[in-house]
Amino acid sequence: MQKDEIKQVILDCEVEAGDFSVGGEASSKLKSLLHKLGIPAQTIRKIAIATYELEINIIIHTYGGSLKAEVTPSEIRVIASDKGPGIADLEKAFQPGYSTASQKAREMGFGAGMGLCNIKRYSDELNVETEVGKGTEIEARISLRESGDSNE
Repeated sequence: MQKDEIKQVILDCEVEAGDFSVGGEASSKLKSLLHKLGIPAQTIRKIAIATYELEINIIIHTYGGSLKAEVTPSEIRVIASDKGPGIADLEKAFQPGYSTASQKAREMGFGAGMGLCNIKRYSDELNVETEVGKGTEIEARISLRESGDSNE
């Protein structure tokens, strides 16, 4: 195994559907762990924003799921997997302002339709697999390069 292949799972947690009271806990925990690993602050910011959006999307739109983060010497990979309705129109879901959030979520200040847009903006690579009626898996990759954070 080469050095770049070595990975460490630093976050693996369940996210409950509809539980706004714990929204952001997983992304905050990841942020703290990344600080301890000495990851540069601007990289942590990108990862924290993408992870928070993934976490909130699970809370708002699914029947529950999980967040997992893996670190290699070259990148951080965050994977959000959910059991849920899936995304019926992926292209539309990436349009700023488009949302399928409930009225309850909107009244709480969530569901503005910027989640996937922000995840894409702060990720160096984004992969989405979704199946209507089954669920969605989103993988966000953020490079640990020293410079060239072009997404901000």
